[in-house]
Amino acid sequence: MDLQRDALITAGVDERHLHQDKASGALDDRPGLRACLDDLRSGDCLVVWKLDRLGRSLPHLLSIIDDLKGRGVAFRSLTEQMDTTTPHGELLFSIFGALAQYERALTRERVIAGLAAAKRRGKQAGRPKALDQEKIDQIIAALEAGASKSAVCRTFTVARSTLIDTLARVGWSGPSASRSTPSKKVRAGA
Repeated sequence: MDLQRDALITAGVDERHLHQDKASGALDDRPGLRACLDDLRSGDCLVVWKLDRLGRSLPHLLSIIDDLKGRGVAFRSLTEQMDTTTPHGELLFSIFGALAQYERALTRERVIAGLAAAKRRGKQAGRPKALDQEKIDQIIAALEAGASKSAVCRTFTVARSTLIDTLARVGWSGPSASRSTPSKKVRAGA
């Protein structure tokens, strides 16, 4: 740590703004890194001794660099002589941004392909439905017979929000028209 600390101080970093972690740089969630990134403001420059001190996996590193660029924070790596305050460094920053976008596109492509493969095997992606069709039919029958939504929720052990969402999804809007309210009798006056 002393070698890195000395290099950062020599580069002009104020000792009060030094952040360090004892954990491996391979970990994405490090308290020192999180504190450092949270302290940065637009116009600041994040200085690291070496690029791998920021992140060891390319996706995580690209994510951090992309976030810094979006927040208007410059980046400088002493060992690799990367400095985004120079035209050469700005080019590298842009390349990192393009790589981050490419990585996100690849990840999205892999997820879509995986979902398609699972669907072909008959697996349904996402959260399982809370109510199967048989139970929905029973619930609608109970509601058509005059049961309240509260009673249906208790009887079928289903959350009210799930019941309302399910009824909206299947298009049920209330008891059928055949069970309309009785009409008033009209009396002829003399």
